[in-house]
Amino acid sequence: MTTFVPRRLSAALLASTGLSLFAGAAHAQTITNTATPASHPAAHRSASHADTQRAQAPSMLGATAPTDVREEQIHVTGRRTTYDGVTRTAVGGGLMVKQDAPKSVSTVTRDFIAKQAPGTNPMNLIALLPGVNSSSSDALGLSGGNMSMRGLQQTQIGYTLEGFPLNDIGSYAIYQQEIADSENLTRINVAQGSADLDSPHISATGGVVDMYMIDPKTKPGGLVDFSYGNRNTVRGFLRLDSGYIGKSNVRAYASFSDANEDPYRGAGQLKKLHGETKIVNEWGQGNRISLAIIGNQLDSQLTPSTNLQSWEKYGYGVTGKVITSQAFGNKTQVGALNGSTTNTIYNTVYTGNTAANSNYYRLHTNPFVNIYSSAPSTFTLTDHLVFTTTPYFWYGNGNGGGAYAETLTKFQYGAHTLPATLNGQTSSKSQLIYNPSNTTTYRPGDISKFVLTTGINRLELGFWFEYSKQIQTGPYSGISSDGSPLDQWGGGPQVVLSNGQTAQYRDALTQTYIRVPFIADSISLFNNKLTIDGGLKFVNAARYGHNFLPDTSTGPYINHTWNIPLPTAAIRYQIDSRNQIFASGATNMRIPTNYSLYDAGSYYSGSGYSTHGNANQKAEISISVEAGYRYTGSTLMGSVTYFHYNFTNRLFTQTIVDSSGNYYTSNLNGGGSVTDGVDVELGTRPILYHIRPYISAEYLSSHLSNNLPGGANATVDYLPTAGKFAPQTPKYMISANLDYDDGSVFIDWNLRHVGKQYSTFMDDQSIPEYTTMNLTAGYRFKDYWMLKSPFVSVNFYNLTDNKYLGFNTGVQTNARNTRGIFGNVVQGAAPTYQIAAPFSVIGTVSTGF
Repeated sequence: MTTFVPRRLSAALLASTGLSLFAGAAHAQTITNTATPASHPAAHRSASHADTQRAQAPSMLGATAPTDVREEQIHVTGRRTTYDGVTRTAVGGGLMVKQDAPKSVSTVTRDFIAKQAPGTNPMNLIALLPGVNSSSSDALGLSGGNMSMRGLQQTQIGYTLEGFPLNDIGSYAIYQQEIADSENLTRINVAQGSADLDSPHISATGGVVDMYMIDPKTKPGGLVDFSYGNRNTVRGFLRLDSGYIGKSNVRAYASFSDANEDPYRGAGQLKKLHGETKIVNEWGQGNRISLAIIGNQLDSQLTPSTNLQSWEKYGYGVTGKVITSQAFGNKTQVGALNGSTTNTIYNTVYTGNTAANSNYYRLHTNPFVNIYSSAPSTFTLTDHLVFTTTPYFWYGNGNGGGAYAETLTKFQYGAHTLPATLNGQTSSKSQLIYNPSNTTTYRPGDISKFVLTTGINRLELGFWFEYSKQIQTGPYSGISSDGSPLDQWGGGPQVVLSNGQTAQYRDALTQTYIRVPFIADSISLFNNKLTIDGGLKFVNAARYGHNFLPDTSTGPYINHTWNIPLPTAAIRYQIDSRNQIFASGATNMRIPTNYSLYDAGSYYSGSGYSTHGNANQKAEISISVEAGYRYTGSTLMGSVTYFHYNFTNRLFTQTIVDSSGNYYTSNLNGGGSVTDGVDVELGTRPILYHIRPYISAEYLSSHLSNNLPGGANATVDYLPTAGKFAPQTPKYMISANLDYDDGSVFIDWNLRHVGKQYSTFMDDQSIPEYTTMNLTAGYRFKDYWMLKSPFVSVNFYNLTDNKYLGFNTGVQTNARNTRGIFGNVVQGAAPTYQIAAPFSVIGTVSTGF
């Protein structure tokens, strides 16, 4: 397996050898001029150029594909753009651009991206934008992290790269560390309030994050950088640009990066091999074919989430000895906490094949391979009609490791126990067995649309289709004498039951079909000062599941279809060249996750599996309303946006304790919530000797509308959660960035302050507010020989080494034992948290060529 994965990755990344496929029609519909070489024709501008421009006008109805995005063109005498894309003129140091969409949108560009440590994951890059709450366990984000926006979690936010969806189709998780190398990102658009009509998501009840890769350069060249930092952080990156190939309009690049880093707590290593290629062919007026392929091989060390008591006791973790769990609290007294403390890292020593060693770090790795491909293309069919299509394919294969102590002579098989063997052997003694959670995903799809522009009207008609197959298993396999799995992918000798079945912790196949037609119309009045948009998409999403585990509460086949219309409307008025107002309303939805359909886990007599499936969940629905004002001056830009959300049928996971004391979880609809808030951002172009300040802020109020159910020893009661402040939602956040760049010396300093975040629906435990600061300092040299814009830089993260809990990873209904509205005591459960990264420093040398 270890040799097979890199070959698969390399083969996908070398697909750029098919460049000849893009050479056709290179000279179609073109006119050359004296300023453009004949081999690379200039774009033809017809009398209906205004119609074409209006077809690409900003809208909330369809702006996800790369060809929907228009770069801000700024020309300042005496300044030039560096080879890595820094203009030194972008507002706020690259944290603002001119926006025209009739809803809230914020953007990060190369001026900011290029000054962060190379390889920084995209969620860390957008952390300063209004409404964004991002936290990571390491400076580069190789271990992933968590993100929320306006109090909505990352599984409620849609993510795209080059127009195709990135969220896991089953769980809606986003794997931040696997997306793209920062050197190849040209911009990231964040729509805090709602998805566009053509956004390919079935989970975005919140906003969307759309990422776009740079285009290949027109001349041969490349970029190389090398970084080194504390915790043995080492990373190298190389990109090669072909320039125009022959006399065609085809250009391409391929890039590779290799990153290694020690986790800041515990043992192990984070390793990432990543490759990207992009091919572009443009001709005529607005005709473009592109292909992007991204491959990622990750082998990282997991770090456990921790509860508050464990964090207070063990801090960043204890190494060199085995730490066992210790119970605390009282399970019956109202107001008491209960749970157990354990090490905040996986144990770094292995003392033998016993249950006490199930938390040994080598048994908790996270190998994963991803290959994404997308071909966003646009064709100008007539002077008034444009066709855009984005076919894509998403492949992923990997797992999260774990281990359990089991007895082979009485292995659980549903409600029964059967004898089992491992590698042909059996034993009546309890022994440690490796048990990873494997997931393999195949996901092809396409988003296509026609845009017809006639005079003041713009009509859009499109269709999104996707089929996915996701296989999720949990086999049991052997452990070597040093405590590492014989095969971290769960292969090799596995536990086989006496009935011939391979033992599984979970074993399900989910096929998801998505069919989404959408139609929209936009009208521009008063010389384009007033724009009115209206649209509708109809989501038809179906999950067909097969649970291969025996004795499940739902039976082996679980099928469900959701049919949901989602209307949207918006209005924008351009008061004058600098002042603009807008308002919008949108409906969004999130269908239940695939894993919520299935029974899985350990089986307990009388209560069944530790996870109970629920095939009768409704889709989560949100109604989003925004109204805002923008000022766009030659030096100063600013915006203020009021937003309102109304959620119904919110999806959440409930933990229940049965009469035997066994815990099980189930997923259900948990009523609604209402959120109101204000976002503000302000930035300038260079002032006062090359300084570009930026500030963003958010204030919100979010409250639950319903009392949530809670288990009380097999009796269902309801907790008094109505009116409580929503968990994982800071009431306020403030971010500031100060950029200085005189062409040689550059300095970037930023600060984030995040308010208190509750971690239960009863508001009885929380993450304290915290403040972090980061600093970048560097020097850019003049071009020399073949070197273009060479520079050296140092990035400091968490400058004051603040020790804090960054994110709530496991929300509970109540942390303390609470009396329900019917008088029963609902036992509390400890919420869990991610410990944020401490101080880090990374130095970089980089140059174009």
